[in-house]
Amino acid sequence: MTKKIHEQPSTNITQRVAADEVFDIVGIGIGPFNLGMAALAHPLVQSNELKAIFFDENQGFCWHPGVMFPNSTIQVPFMADLVSLADPTSPWSFLNYLKRQGRIYQFYIRESFYPYRTEYSNYCAWVAGQLSTLQWSSPVTDVHRTKDGLWRVQVGGTNPRAVLAKNLVNGTGTQPYVPTSLQPNLVESRNQTKNIIHSSDFLFHAERLSNSEDIQSLTIVGSGQSAAEIYRHLMEPFAATGRRLNWLTRSPRFFPMEYTALTLELTSTDYVRHFHRLPEARRDQINRQQRNLYKGISGDLVNDIYDTLYQLSITTPLRGELRPDVTVELFTESDLKSSYERHINEQAAESQILLKLTNNETGNADIHATDAVILATGYGRPAIPSHLITAAEAGEINTDKQGRLDVNLDFTVNQRRDLYVLNAEEHTHSLNAPDLGMGAWRNSIILNNICGRTVYEVEDSWTFQQFGGENV
Repeated sequence: MTKKIHEQPSTNITQRVAADEVFDIVGIGIGPFNLGMAALAHPLVQSNELKAIFFDENQGFCWHPGVMFPNSTIQVPFMADLVSLADPTSPWSFLNYLKRQGRIYQFYIRESFYPYRTEYSNYCAWVAGQLSTLQWSSPVTDVHRTKDGLWRVQVGGTNPRAVLAKNLVNGTGTQPYVPTSLQPNLVESRNQTKNIIHSSDFLFHAERLSNSEDIQSLTIVGSGQSAAEIYRHLMEPFAATGRRLNWLTRSPRFFPMEYTALTLELTSTDYVRHFHRLPEARRDQINRQQRNLYKGISGDLVNDIYDTLYQLSITTPLRGELRPDVTVELFTESDLKSSYERHINEQAAESQILLKLTNNETGNADIHATDAVILATGYGRPAIPSHLITAAEAGEINTDKQGRLDVNLDFTVNQRRDLYVLNAEEHTHSLNAPDLGMGAWRNSIILNNICGRTVYEVEDSWTFQQFGGENV
């Protein structure tokens, strides 16, 4: 392992970048995964073994601000920080952050492995504020191959420039998924006041949705953690004012997240190897079957919601519906001409959002009228981002039969193996792709590849069980 000088982090001035400067690593997007890459690369940059730079269009680090509920925790233990599972002695660990903040004993006495979401975001911002390789307000607009075999990265913003890269690491994340029938009605700006919004922007609209007299009925669509957190956030204020709060989901029930130890062994290099060599169709089938393993609701939150419903039922019952196993669609003009028409109040048709609900078991359909809809429908499959379109059109990016990124076991997506992706490989690497706890493992593999040596030790196996007959 590389010898590191672990001086305490100090705030650095963002480095100046010369035109057409050549970097060993150019990172695109600075979420938790590429921030972890920058942190693990830091000692290599300090020792002049690597030249690295990371660009992001935002002004600074802020992690999912639209769902930053004050009482919500992240769903992985604190060891799943940016660096600890690769290098427990790193100065960029969550424990060192607590130490520098003077809160490590308070965290210890609290006796919980799970940091608050705001705390985790603040930790990431603390790390980001001390890495000189990060360039904010710097959107990457285009990437293409040069005659010399390097990547030319065009950066926009207030200081347009271009840099050259030997390796690219794309970590721009995924986009909110919105059902096609609801897309024209979605709020496209945080300043607009339309009443169909995605959960990723919920807190920017929460005060209006909670207090507006025009919102007498609000409907949440989705079955995961975000849907549950929003429902829990609104329960008391809606009950106190007698308004209707509805929760609808296509899932057969409100699934809890599976969080037992042997199931957690799926987040392992052993399982990734097994999953990656399966046929594409089989991988897709398994991912559909395993959705509740990581897209379910925390058991504590499910129980808290039930306890709150019970408590409210004693004095001020919460009005509304909890309906699993329904397909939700926007009511259309063709529906108005059907037999549903007699069920629709004319006034409601003009002032409310009309949803068509179809029970997935019986096939029966009915109409649901509401004043606002929160779409907790998750995030779509990673598409080729706009800044990589030129490279894709030049045949530089491998795709599968469905047009998705065809990600190699080492997280590259091209023949030259110099374009890496982060959290864009769920269909090839399983549920490990979005897991915060696997970020340091993935970044270790990538840095070892780029450096051509073992910078960070990567355990070859750590499970007690075998997958697909491996090691039997």
